[in-house]
Amino acid sequence: MDLGIAGKRALVCASSKGLGRGCAEALAQAGVELVMNARGAEALEATAQEIRDTYGVKVTTVAADIVSEEGRAKVLEVAGDVDILVTNAGGPPPGLWSDWGRDEFLAALDANMLTPIALMTELMPKMAAKGWGRVVNITSQSVKAPIPQLGLSNAARTGLTGYVAGTARQVAPEGVIVNNLLPGIHATDRAISLDTGVADAQGISIEEAADQRAATIPARRYGTRQEFGAMCAFLCSQHAGFIVGQNILLDGGATNATL
Repeated sequence: MDLGIAGKRALVCASSKGLGRGCAEALAQAGVELVMNARGAEALEATAQEIRDTYGVKVTTVAADIVSEEGRAKVLEVAGDVDILVTNAGGPPPGLWSDWGRDEFLAALDANMLTPIALMTELMPKMAAKGWGRVVNITSQSVKAPIPQLGLSNAARTGLTGYVAGTARQVAPEGVIVNNLLPGIHATDRAISLDTGVADAQGISIEEAADQRAATIPARRYGTRQEFGAMCAFLCSQHAGFIVGQNILLDGGATNATL
């Protein structure tokens, strides 16, 4: 399917690896020029070069911490008036409710709620001025069904979801389409981290922990960055203009809900 976005420009955050990389690759395959951001310069440039070599699109890299004001300003200066924004940031650490105080919650809110909002606030007016734009926020399946040990993520990402619910409907008349993608477990570094925690707690191997988790998913496997990226690219396409303010699960059926 031709997504109709060849020649557009996209800012993809945290895109040197994992789900962000999957989104960057899928957009590049559709002919989109990229501004890629991550904290680690070496991994970021290596991924960017692979994408240039594979898809032949222009890729600009900005190594910076998107959560910091200084890093965000650096990224936004390079991004300019991009047509597409994909927000993404690593999730806060797991734990118990009694582990977290004000500082931990503020850090989670900064990374997983306030940073995406700041990026949208800066870039959506430029999209609206052109009469076309796409925003995809990578959140989590936990906004549909909370994950007990991920209380920081549950709280921050649900806050972003509430913000998007109203904002998406305000900017849609100007051609700016905003939606959220809610990943379940995918074969990324985040999965390795979570499985390592389970393995250590239960005294089993990481492979056994992964198999144990996969058995709870109706699809009986982890997702891939490629299939996640394909959905992201579709939401950024010319075909997605009637999908407004939605929360789309990609979790292999793990969230047991009718709606």
